[in-house]
Amino acid sequence: MGFLDEIIHKAKSDKKTIVLPESADRRVVEAASKIVRQEIANVVLIGNELSIKELAGEIDLEGVKIVDSYNSDRLELFADKFYELRKAKGVTKEQAMELIKQPLYYGVMMVKMDEADGMVAGAVNSTANTLRPALQILKTAPGARLVSSFFVMVVPDCEHGHNGTFIYSDCGINENPDEEQLAEIAVQSAKTFKSLINAEPVVALLSYSSYGSAKSELTEKVVKATKLAKAKAPGLIIDGELQVDSALVRSVSRTKAPGNKVDGRANTLIFPDLNSGNIAYKLTQRLAKAEAYGPVTQGIAKPVNDLSRGCSADDIVGVAAITAVQAQTG
Repeated sequence: MGFLDEIIHKAKSDKKTIVLPESADRRVVEAASKIVRQEIANVVLIGNELSIKELAGEIDLEGVKIVDSYNSDRLELFADKFYELRKAKGVTKEQAMELIKQPLYYGVMMVKMDEADGMVAGAVNSTANTLRPALQILKTAPGARLVSSFFVMVVPDCEHGHNGTFIYSDCGINENPDEEQLAEIAVQSAKTFKSLINAEPVVALLSYSSYGSAKSELTEKVVKATKLAKAKAPGLIIDGELQVDSALVRSVSRTKAPGNKVDGRANTLIFPDLNSGNIAYKLTQRLAKAEAYGPVTQGIAKPVNDLSRGCSADDIVGVAAITAVQAQTG
């Protein structure tokens, strides 16, 4: 059973409710139908019911809940809640009412108020627009200091990682994290690996240096981040700074970084900046013909995930399944 098959199986075992707010896009409507037909999750589409059904055409929407955020009986309650959350930032009651009518804001507020378990958007909206309501309404998870992102990479015929499965982080949000942020990303990613892959994370903080083979401001950031991450999570198998071959190949690991805890078994790769993370996941995807699932967010109090605007309906189904599993373990 492949990674996505396992995720869908997990999602089905404890069905959650996922909000899809971008109902004016036919891919989203098609995905909603597939999610419900496959019994992966319950689905809420936000929008005008007549418009959605006209767009759907022959797509079967039986079992899909449709909520019109502009005409909902929950508007006043949601607006009051949003006002309480944001009044210190200068938001007025009138502004709260107008904002909460917007599908992205309404969808996140459904999650906040436990009327849904997670939200998936980004087929139409930018990452910034998708995540802004989540950060304003849900904020970061208890104990988390920032929101980051990861990709699950599944590499065919690969002897490394966990049966060829890896988490790459951060490849989508934090451009140049400092050592404290990098340590936080490492610890978050380990928890994510454990919850999604259901195996022990082995975390490598990557650099162009292994155990002091080079010294610069770039390598020192990774060295300091590793120390901080070890202090945050002393039970983790985690080490750095490590070159990629030191992280993945035992013989190289023991030569370049003798005694390191990772010992060539890394399955959770932490990149020092967005440049290297983004380049690495795309190289792995294209050259190794890997499946790439993401970017998925971590560190938000409840799961809200961003799609690529080039996504297919099946991509949306996959991210919805991951979001449902995050909700189970959150």
